[in-house]
Amino acid sequence: MRHGVQPSRLPIARRIAQRALPPTVMLAVAGLLIGTTVPANALFRPADVVASTGLTSLATVASAEKSAEPAQVLELSTTAAAAAPVASRDDWTVTSYAETLRAKYGNRDFSYAISGTGAVRWPFPFVTSVSSGFGQRAAPCRGCSSYHRGTDFTPGYGTPIQAIADGVVSGRDEGWSYGEHVFIDSVVNGQKVTTLYAHMEEGSSPLVPGQAVKAGDLVGRVGNSGASTGPHLHLEVRLDGVPFDSFAWLVANAS
Repeated sequence: MRHGVQPSRLPIARRIAQRALPPTVMLAVAGLLIGTTVPANALFRPADVVASTGLTSLATVASAEKSAEPAQVLELSTTAAAAAPVASRDDWTVTSYAETLRAKYGNRDFSYAISGTGAVRWPFPFVTSVSSGFGQRAAPCRGCSSYHRGTDFTPGYGTPIQAIADGVVSGRDEGWSYGEHVFIDSVVNGQKVTTLYAHMEEGSSPLVPGQAVKAGDLVGRVGNSGASTGPHLHLEVRLDGVPFDSFAWLVANAS
């Protein structure tokens, strides 16, 4: 046997691939031609095409309903809003503490008449307005009392104030919340009565402690000193040292 070069033996897997490659390439080319020339729905069954068309229709209807939904909701909201009760500011009221006190104490009758003579007189020889009476109230300023112990007369700034009864000046001061003020002690119907004239014009009183006065004498002039919101006379009447409604006392005792 002659020794020589023998033909190389290729692996079995490689030979199988070489034989199978041409048919595979041909099938791929054929599939590409069919995919590019035949309509997509031609490869489906009729039942599949009908089902696909039904799904498309359902999707279209659902999309239409969804696009119409906001308009329906808006319409319902508008109708509901029109039918709902609407609250206005007139349906609600808030009453402050000051308004409550004003309703309780602010409707008092401060009308009175004077004669200008007698042992007990009003602090002015004419009828004037009263801005605040005795008792509870809303404090009109910082430092002002919420329980008013006197009567506020408002005849105007600088109006002369007269003593309401004979007596002796027991005190005069220009400080405190009363501002320029004077105390006069009197005896009326056998009872000690102390009268206080407050918020007078600074330096307007000629009186000094220990001085005797007569009913109608000048006590001072209406001012706005001390804790005050405007020109007025604050008149207090104290019976045996206890504050009493000065307006009611004058109505009962002044001629």
